[in-house]
Amino acid sequence: MKMHRIVGMSLASALLAGAVFAAGTVKSGPQVSEDVPGPFHPYNVTGKAAGKKNCLYCSNGSNPVAVVFAREVSPAVTTLIKKLDQCTAKNGDCRMGSYVVFLSDKEGLDKELKSLADKAKLEKIVLSIDNPAGPQEYKISKDADVTVLLYTKHIVKANHAFKKGELKDKDIEAIVKEVPKILPAK
Repeated sequence: MKMHRIVGMSLASALLAGAVFAAGTVKSGPQVSEDVPGPFHPYNVTGKAAGKKNCLYCSNGSNPVAVVFAREVSPAVTTLIKKLDQCTAKNGDCRMGSYVVFLSDKEGLDKELKSLADKAKLEKIVLSIDNPAGPQEYKISKDADVTVLLYTKHIVKANHAFKKGELKDKDIEAIVKEVPKILPAK
């Protein structure tokens, strides 16, 4: 009887610790297996529609897509952008697309992003800007500094969200490793 109580209390403690740990994560954007909400029109800084508002959701259709919603340019976000650009270039045969939507009204951000694209020699990923709240239907959490969606056929296959300062190299590698989830089977 005593042993059952000890095991039960240990299990309860473990579950409580797990709940406390999970409470520290942030939920942002459409979740795995949900539909991507649809069109919105951010200002495109790079890409075919550079200099105007354009629907990147529409441009990519039902193709495999990696999209990042970020609140600011940081070294970690820059690394993520470069890695996703490489994935997009590598998977051009299956028409993979990628774009980043910076959720900000920062003055001069367009010039900063253009400079970033030039310095990083970005080939495929499109950098864009939208309002700080982001597209309403996407439900990007105000607590999320970075939200990454990997989707295909308008269905989310992976979702990663990070509070300010949480995105690390190991997280970027984990995101990149999930890109095959959106690619057609070979």
